[in-house]
Amino acid sequence: MMKVDQLYTSCLSEAAYFIESNGEAAIIDPLRDCSKYVAMAAERGVAIKYIFETHFHADFISGHLDLAARTGAPIIYGPETKTNYPIHVATEGERFKIGRVELEVMHTPGHTPESTCYLLNDEDKKPYCIFTGDTLFVGDVGRPDLFGGVITKEVLASNLYDSLQRLKNLPDNVIVYPAHGPGSACGKNLGKETWSTIGAQKKRNYAMQDVSREEFIAAITSGLTTPPQYFAINAKINREGYQPLDSVVKKSLRALSAHEFEIEMKNSRIMVLDTRNQNDFEKGFIPGAMFIGLSGRFAEWVGTLLQMDDKILLVADEGKEEESVIRMARIGYENVTGFLKGGFDSWKNSGKGYDMVISIDAEELLLDYNFDNITLVDVRKESEFEAGHVQGAVNVVLQDFDNQLNKLNSASSDTLYLHCEGGYRSMIAASMLRRKGFKNLRNVYGGYNAISKTNISLALPAFSAS
Repeated sequence: MMKVDQLYTSCLSEAAYFIESNGEAAIIDPLRDCSKYVAMAAERGVAIKYIFETHFHADFISGHLDLAARTGAPIIYGPETKTNYPIHVATEGERFKIGRVELEVMHTPGHTPESTCYLLNDEDKKPYCIFTGDTLFVGDVGRPDLFGGVITKEVLASNLYDSLQRLKNLPDNVIVYPAHGPGSACGKNLGKETWSTIGAQKKRNYAMQDVSREEFIAAITSGLTTPPQYFAINAKINREGYQPLDSVVKKSLRALSAHEFEIEMKNSRIMVLDTRNQNDFEKGFIPGAMFIGLSGRFAEWVGTLLQMDDKILLVADEGKEEESVIRMARIGYENVTGFLKGGFDSWKNSGKGYDMVISIDAEELLLDYNFDNITLVDVRKESEFEAGHVQGAVNVVLQDFDNQLNKLNSASSDTLYLHCEGGYRSMIAASMLRRKGFKNLRNVYGGYNAISKTNISLALPAFSAS
């Protein structure tokens, strides 16, 4: 019997797929930490026959090389693909047999030149589902500006227009399995679901409507925000290759005593990264440490706010050190030089100094709001800010924090009250401001979600009745 599993990783909004039929399996778009696919195959008593890639991913390092080394399965890419390692470059319409089912190659350039979809035909040779990579999402399509080559986004958008016309000709009941879900920066505004059907997307996806090529190109290329800095690097790594994940983990997991950790901190370009829960971080952290907790979109924020060549010293909950390393390696960050043995408690118990962040609830902010010496700092995206914010708040977008800090005055006597939507991003911002010498800080528990439920004055967009 055929079985298709979507293996979804929420913090990256990424979907890999495990296809199984009659003792054979194939993996589509695997994550770098590929042990789970090997374990699934062993548990089910199937052999991994093929590894399929829909394109060169920009937002994560794929697990194709490690998985191929462990299983002997060939790596399949679509037409126009060139790599620095052995692959099978599939041709348009080529079919790959997996047990009693087949994957059919549909070259769909647009997001990137080599972007390819794989149509799964069931035991009766009927189209069952299609793995669309970043060509077609739920409610959106892949951005045409992430390729980073000599081809313009307008040319790629034109190619995508043609590719989508082909997908629209598939039966309406064919299931759409994309590479990403909501929150991914590979599209502009992905829907909440992680799968759909061709018929549903023809009705609801703005990019699947019957419009002219010119109208499509204008819609696809407008409103594109600057992609995270690590995207271009990840695409290059996926094309050229990388070192085995086991090697990365082994060299990174170097346990350091509090004294050794302190000595290492004096080296150049060292970043102390604290991955604990935000509620633990605020109660005590190493001075100068940056908070990015595992409980949120950890890898994405590491890639947005840290440089790829930063040397990282890790502070994590005991037992979470390896997870921190692996989740950074998923996006190509491999410069962890050691971790604090025993976690933050070992630092604190050694008598070394530490810093704290004061947090308040929304009701306390309401009491302080009208004082003259406070500045309310909203670190959400501009679109979130425009949809509703506190009157008088300053929008310092976390994604572009360093460049937007000129909106604040570090010499001011004002106390900065920080908030985001729920509290995770504002704690990141608080740690960054501490590093830059800002002293008078307050973090607001619950963020805008909690603030908007008080009687504080809000600025909301005007809506006209239709």
